[in-house]
Amino acid sequence: MNTSQRILVMAHAHPDFSLGGGELAAYQLFKAYREQPDVEEAWFLGRADRGRGASGAITLRRPNEYLWEQAVHDWHLMKAAHQDSLTTWFADLIRGLKPTVVHTHHYAHLGLEYLRVIKQVDPSIRIVMTLHEYMAICSNNGQMVKAGSSKLCSRESFDECSKCFPSKTPEDFWLRKQYFQRHFEFVDQFIAPSEFLRQRYIDWGLDPEQIVVIENGQADEAPLPPRPLKEGETRNRFAFFGQINPFKGLDVVLEALTEMPKAERKNIVLEVHGANLEQQPQEFQDRIEKLRAPLIKQGVVQWVGPYQPDELRAQMAAVDWVVVPSIWWENSPMVIQEAMVHGRPLLVSDIGGMREKVKDGFTGFHVQPRNPTAWATRLQHAAACTTETWESLRANTARPMVHAQCAKRHIDLLMSERVQFKEEVAA
Repeated sequence: MNTSQRILVMAHAHPDFSLGGGELAAYQLFKAYREQPDVEEAWFLGRADRGRGASGAITLRRPNEYLWEQAVHDWHLMKAAHQDSLTTWFADLIRGLKPTVVHTHHYAHLGLEYLRVIKQVDPSIRIVMTLHEYMAICSNNGQMVKAGSSKLCSRESFDECSKCFPSKTPEDFWLRKQYFQRHFEFVDQFIAPSEFLRQRYIDWGLDPEQIVVIENGQADEAPLPPRPLKEGETRNRFAFFGQINPFKGLDVVLEALTEMPKAERKNIVLEVHGANLEQQPQEFQDRIEKLRAPLIKQGVVQWVGPYQPDELRAQMAAVDWVVVPSIWWENSPMVIQEAMVHGRPLLVSDIGGMREKVKDGFTGFHVQPRNPTAWATRLQHAAACTTETWESLRANTARPMVHAQCAKRHIDLLMSERVQFKEEVAA
């Protein structure tokens, strides 16, 4: 294999239009690839909605960065809306750039078909896919929770899937799996940011030798100093960062604060740095409003709102703890790594990648998911922690890989003998 790589990074969104964890991880890796001595050239292709629908157009955003106005019209089978652009503009881009590697971070909003097109254009191109959730396994937005009840699913089941989506038969879900797996055959190497996700996909049918764990890289920044405390003050400032949707569990924490005795509640402050509440179902918006309004009035909750990535460090400097109360399995929430970079212990739901990333009592605390009483108890316990306990949790936290190290890990994998060509699949 050529030791000088030409890498096209693809993502389901460009960070100029969406600031989710997956697209940010992809974009930062693209920038880190460009600094690697074994990379001749790197590009980024992100899906974008520019308000004119799935035109299929691929345009230059800035040097080495492209936007693709694509969408998915069939979410069950993940089929692209603009089919013609796959074999015209997208295929022409691949021919023009001549990548040796396409490192894709998703197929949501893009469809699965582009994997086949890459190999049709040039079977020698290696396709690497980072899996950020369980969408191939679960049709419910890749969350692996039951539609309606939000009960966790521990494995796939065609019969159970049909109960979540009554318009589809068990046979429909069997066919869906075959469709996904057939397209995944075009992928030469899978990356999982957590061992938990890796095991889920092995159980689903991926070859254990074909999927390895590489955590997402983080900024190369020094840990923040502890928040200065006033006389008699405790480590009682908590913060929620990220998307506000029914799966992220913010409502569980707000309910926990609501049910606390007033004397305990007044000693806690929760900052909410969240986005996209207005895009959620009205019922969920109403629930959040009902919970947050009295807490904001009491000064217990400070609703800060959306933030830009370059604002995160200053926001974390003002808090003591970061809460990740998600009610789904999560894979490797970016906020966990960000909190570790900045030296802030975590309170996380005791499931999935959250349990894996945070060691209970050593780098933070686990909390029973979707249990407001358990969260109330843990928040009170954390707020009452001694300075020595908090400092110990902070000191125990290992520094995550920085972006350059993450890129080097990927390059080393690509240049190893374990990634084999799949030219026969394209045929």
